[in-house]
Amino acid sequence: MLCIYNLQLTQTHHFFHSKKGVPFADYQGICNWLTRLVQIENGKQLTCNRNFIAPLCELCCASSLQIGSLMHAFDSVKSALRVLEESVALNCEEETTKSCIQYLEAVPWDDSEEEEIVKVASRLGPIAMPIVARISPVDLTATRNVFLSALRFATSSPGGEGSGLPFGDELRTSAQEQIEYMLGEDEETPLVTADDEVRSVARAGLAQIFSSFQTIISCSLSETTETEALHIVSDLVWMCNVLPKMDMMKDFVVRWTEASIVEIIEDNRFESIVWGLKVKVIEVTVKVLEAVGYGTVILQPTLRVQLLRTWLPYIRKLKPILDAKAEQDPSFGHRMDEDLCQNIEGAIVSLILALPSNDQGEILAGWMSGEQVKFPDLSEAFEVWCYRTKSAKRRLVEGGLDRVGNGNGRIETTEMRDMTMIPSAMVLIADTDRKESLAVKGSRK
Repeated sequence: MLCIYNLQLTQTHHFFHSKKGVPFADYQGICNWLTRLVQIENGKQLTCNRNFIAPLCELCCASSLQIGSLMHAFDSVKSALRVLEESVALNCEEETTKSCIQYLEAVPWDDSEEEEIVKVASRLGPIAMPIVARISPVDLTATRNVFLSALRFATSSPGGEGSGLPFGDELRTSAQEQIEYMLGEDEETPLVTADDEVRSVARAGLAQIFSSFQTIISCSLSETTETEALHIVSDLVWMCNVLPKMDMMKDFVVRWTEASIVEIIEDNRFESIVWGLKVKVIEVTVKVLEAVGYGTVILQPTLRVQLLRTWLPYIRKLKPILDAKAEQDPSFGHRMDEDLCQNIEGAIVSLILALPSNDQGEILAGWMSGEQVKFPDLSEAFEVWCYRTKSAKRRLVEGGLDRVGNGNGRIETTEMRDMTMIPSAMVLIADTDRKESLAVKGSRK
């Protein structure tokens, strides 16, 4: 059977080469003709493998054309790939293979074609490498330069570069999305994010966004300026997603902690307006609280206390106002939903339990003395604090940690003072204390 294939293919190849430049039979006719050539062997009827015949027909047709006409004869990426594979397998003329490669290298591909090209190129080896040049990895310098350009544009002011273009905002949004994608975990990401210029551009962009936000909310907000402010808050939320991947979230947290944002939005001018903006500001604040409370960002205890004392009262004040407005007007669309409330409570509980005991007590006392004890629910932090208070001296004595006094009536070692500066370590202790306090409560029952 193989001999018949080889003989007839040789004859067919010779026939087409003798007719170069002359129109040949249609594709289906060639398939039928080659099929009939191999029907009988030893008196038995055979079924021809059309998956094998079809690319050979295409190859024969391709070989009959002049090189200049060959690239224009392909009707699809798929047909060019089939001719290429058979051309390489049968050691056909170099010009045929080269024309296939040139065609595939130049034409656009859809996703499915790209996947097929990658598979074929991997089978053919180095000869097919020019085809996949467009999807080959770029060097680190090129990656860095593209990332820098995208970062500058993504953090530019909405009223700055590109704002005069009808697609300016869409381009900024696209740049932000692609930066998040580029920061996905791979081998080159740490090399790019550790670059001094990249970090400098990120800090400059963060400073610009903060400056724009503080400037716009310091003015009398109209409907137009509120929309602009919401766009800037969206940029802040985006920065909260990007900076942790660059190990730069601390820059954001420090700015948010030190900024006088609460004082501005609590101004009498905004008492009964910009509810959407206020909710968005809370969403940003939650990301800051989570970063500090869960140990992603390490801050001194004084800054952590300042963060809580600034934002906890405002959150407690805003929540019931929004709920009341929603009850009065079902169409009122600005609320702190259940997921947001749970995130707030979890972050604040972790943040409180990582503070020195006296600071914990002061914050919890303020929480219980307020009118809005229901939200956020800090009862878990209160239970752990009570358990720690009752067992503190015993645990310190048993652990041999009662040697150093801090001058304020508290027994504290140098190691303990250091640990109050490490939220992640204290959160682990808090988890243990929670379990122990729950066990104590269970035994009481």
